[in-house]
Amino acid sequence: MIKITNTSVMNFDNAIRGARNPMNSWAKGDSRYEGDTFIFGPNDLDLAKRLCRAGRDHRKFIRQIFVSVDIQAPLYWWKEFDTYKVGTVANSTSTMHKIHSKPFDVEDFSHDHLTPDGLSVLRQLVDSLEDFRRLYLETKDKQYWYTLIQLLPSSYNQLRTCTMNYENIRQIYYARKEHKLEEWRSLCGWMEELPYFKELFLE
Repeated sequence: MIKITNTSVMNFDNAIRGARNPMNSWAKGDSRYEGDTFIFGPNDLDLAKRLCRAGRDHRKFIRQIFVSVDIQAPLYWWKEFDTYKVGTVANSTSTMHKIHSKPFDVEDFSHDHLTPDGLSVLRQLVDSLEDFRRLYLETKDKQYWYTLIQLLPSSYNQLRTCTMNYENIRQIYYARKEHKLEEWRSLCGWMEELPYFKELFLE
């Protein structure tokens, strides 16, 4: 399971203006904003597409297009996402500080692909986690807190606010678009809907 919300894409205007610096071709810039929406002009879009096709060294302007997004996903998926540390930043909800702050519920865990028997096991584990959570709140005995942390399954869903740029996103897309984990394929589907992603990277 993955939930993707609060997407913001920023800095197209500055990125494409900087892309014109090497040739001093600012006069050819023709992009604009309509309200809060950035619109590539034909000249700028043609330049952007040519630079993207020319390779990583030439498309460096896309590193200045920033994306902020909230992603809620299971820990087993975040473990793979953490491969992409360079150029990405994430602030997560804290299991260390807040794992005991609310009752455990089955919906706190990704279980969309569990067999009926697997779901039964998860329900039993959630009940046990809730018992230990209550014991910790009642006694403040750290052994119960450690029990929560060490029993917490990798299907536990964590929310992170992530900041990336279009170069990071392009790299992730081509590495993961056919991954066997559904979460990766869903993320890549979200990427395809980002402004100008298809025009810059898929055409």
